[in-house]
Amino acid sequence: MKLTFESNLGYQQDAIRAVVDLFEGQSLCDSDYQYNLNEDGVLDLIAGVGNRLVLDESQILANLQKIQERNDIPVSEKLSEMHFSIEMETGTGKTYVYLRTIYELNRKYGFRKFVIVVPSVPIREGVLKNLQITYDHFQTLYDNIPIRYYVYDRNKISQLRGFATGNNIEVLVINIDSFAKDENVINKPNDKLNGQEPIRFIRSVNPIVIVDEPQNMESEKRIAAIANLKPLCTLRYSATHRNKYNLIYSLNPVKAYDLGLVKQIEVDSVLEENSMNGASVSLDAITVSKTRVTAKVTIDVNGKDGVKRKSVTVRPGDDLYKLSNGRELYRNGYIVEEIDAANECITFTNNLTLSQGERRDDLNDAIMKFQIRRTIEEHLRKEQKLNKLGIKVLSLFFIDRVANYRSYDEQGNAIKGKFAIWFEEIYNELVAAMPAYQGMTGIPIEKIHNGYFSQDKKGHLKDTSGETQADDDTYNLIMKDKETLLDMASPLRFIFSHTALREGWDNPNVFQICTLNETKSDIKKRQEIGRGLRLAVDQNGVRCYERNVNRLTVIANESYNDFAKALQNELKEDCGVDFGNRIKPKRDRVSVKYRKGFEADPRFLEIWERIKAKTMYRVHYDTEALIEQAAKEVKYMPEITAPTIRSIKTKLVLHDKGVGLEYTGNKQAAIASEYTIPNVLGYIQNRTELTRSTIMQIMVRSGRLDDMAINPQLFIDTVVDKIKRVLQNLMIDGIEYHKIGGSEYEMCLFEEQELEIYVNDYTFRVSNPDKTIYEEFVPLDSDVEWQFAKDCETNDDQIKFYFKLPSWFKIPTPIGSYNPDWAVVFEDDKRIYFVAETKDTGTPKVDLDKLHPSEKQKILCGKAHFKRFENLEYRIVSKVSEL
Repeated sequence: MKLTFESNLGYQQDAIRAVVDLFEGQSLCDSDYQYNLNEDGVLDLIAGVGNRLVLDESQILANLQKIQERNDIPVSEKLSEMHFSIEMETGTGKTYVYLRTIYELNRKYGFRKFVIVVPSVPIREGVLKNLQITYDHFQTLYDNIPIRYYVYDRNKISQLRGFATGNNIEVLVINIDSFAKDENVINKPNDKLNGQEPIRFIRSVNPIVIVDEPQNMESEKRIAAIANLKPLCTLRYSATHRNKYNLIYSLNPVKAYDLGLVKQIEVDSVLEENSMNGASVSLDAITVSKTRVTAKVTIDVNGKDGVKRKSVTVRPGDDLYKLSNGRELYRNGYIVEEIDAANECITFTNNLTLSQGERRDDLNDAIMKFQIRRTIEEHLRKEQKLNKLGIKVLSLFFIDRVANYRSYDEQGNAIKGKFAIWFEEIYNELVAAMPAYQGMTGIPIEKIHNGYFSQDKKGHLKDTSGETQADDDTYNLIMKDKETLLDMASPLRFIFSHTALREGWDNPNVFQICTLNETKSDIKKRQEIGRGLRLAVDQNGVRCYERNVNRLTVIANESYNDFAKALQNELKEDCGVDFGNRIKPKRDRVSVKYRKGFEADPRFLEIWERIKAKTMYRVHYDTEALIEQAAKEVKYMPEITAPTIRSIKTKLVLHDKGVGLEYTGNKQAAIASEYTIPNVLGYIQNRTELTRSTIMQIMVRSGRLDDMAINPQLFIDTVVDKIKRVLQNLMIDGIEYHKIGGSEYEMCLFEEQELEIYVNDYTFRVSNPDKTIYEEFVPLDSDVEWQFAKDCETNDDQIKFYFKLPSWFKIPTPIGSYNPDWAVVFEDDKRIYFVAETKDTGTPKVDLDKLHPSEKQKILCGKAHFKRFENLEYRIVSKVSEL
């Protein structure tokens, strides 16, 4: 299976544009230079090609401020050197964005040298994988432009010579630890390079440095190491920036969630209730002082109102029987024998040892068994629904001890741990009870689940910290299996792992994450759910955007409130945002069921027969009108300014608080340079698809041709933007739809596209199912929709039948698909069939000009589409009475 990539995702285009526009005013011909790299007094070693920036800091700052205003980001008063931050939530295509940004910077400005700095081997391998799988996609988009990419290898140091001398796009991926220390090979004179330090080949080309996960590279040494690369600029990409230097784009978790760019999150909490029948004890914390060591443990305590779970402080010799006010369950052996602060554990006289965060009671195993059961049940239900859509379902179990999944006997033979045994027992039981899964029993059960763990020299699985070479090997293995795991032909669907999957690895088809931890997990919630946030893909590698499909279920051994609170605190800490009520308890999820027999209801069939045909569109526009309007837009576009150089003079002042700076003056001057005018007509033609004759007429009529000599690149980019806006409006105005013979929406889609929702304030509960297709719930998105549904139900005189058009009922438009709101059968003195779009613009009648431009344009396309349907009215209304 091969993953496919979409080239026109708006939020990704915005992130790319934010970086590209930083260099607005830089011309294509000024962006590279040739140089000789030599050692003093020695013949030239190398003729290299590097990046060159001709813009001064004042123009970069002006560009930065314009970008920040456009993206609703606080405007920087000054540059934080040449560092620029891009914030993108996990799962939204951060790596794709910065790889495509490389191509765009080359196409528009001619920059050729790029270094991608990563903090760890797992992330490095992930970047390399992305370079491989996106190569064909980018080659198609960018006319097969030559590009070379490679991972830095200290044993192949001569690669750096090729990086410096290459005249194509050169991309070097390097781990920060490979060049952050003086003793690194790259920083020491090398005989193979005539005594040169290899890093000089990188420094000499002034690369654009892309830092992946910069929050892991904020130490003084690592900051200095990146600066030592002599970057033209540093682009910093992360979901969790520690320092947001010159932030230019922000897609935080809340925005990503609201835009439907990541899966919805739900929590299935597995907790015991009224479980005071065993001797429960957990070790919460150990405190060490100069004179003593104490521990906090949680136990069940007899009280006036019954048994309560409480935290108590204990020292060696303390008896839990006494501390629990005489609970018999603690009578024998629950005397504290040792508190071991070094190993973070406590031992009792009955030989029970607890690690910090660990809890021991009779229900531990039962809780984890039930978590496994809930995970398998959820998995099988989703398989029944999603397999027929070509989407494979994966489940991920986080565990803290490898021995719980696999261990070894005295002869070194592998034996199943308790998790593997429980899994197979429960899976076989559930599959046997589900007729639809009888065919799965032919697959050996050991192939349905597997573990990804680090191994020792004998090949035995072992516990590790997540930071070892063995963990890197494990990561490489699962990265290679990433696409295989998505293939229906692969039987593996349940994955067991732990620390090796903390960062860098995710899979779009992970739909369940189960946290099986005997001790309290120290993995952050964001790390856990990050493994499954990416939107699902089908067997063709095509991403699915249906919210009903993209739902990540976390099966946790803690309450929903605790999970949500912990995640919310992490988001506040990491991103400065609050998820609010966007995390859903699984219990609030309900199925939207259709009323039995609705498909035979004459009122439904009457309107369905009128709207079910599919259409295609053609666009007509008057070229003369385009020329006239575009010329007017270009004529009144902002002033084109020349690149400038500014000198800023400051005075160093020494005082008791340290060294300060005093501003004494500045000077600005235009860059004295001869511009090579680019192929203006060809450039604009490639981006607008208009003829050169049309473009030339627009340019001449605008009267702005002289501005091209001031700043050619800025001028033609601004012209392209103005022409595109005019062209899009004219296309919508001149659109015509035609029915596609024999092509229609099949009624079977109502049953095939099973819908599940979370009950909220907008969910409409049906009282009279005879008037609609729904049995109980109508999924809605706003107050105006809720009121419309309510009025349809209560208006018995005129509204005979109504239903919300399903999400798969889409009309094609030049700016994306359009999904109308309602189908209504209306009858007063005659019967009328309506398709209604409900909007609230705060005006007596819906004012389309108050809508977002894309919303208005899609509605106009909807009008053009429904003109082709007889005996049908299309209306934009805010309430039923307007029909």
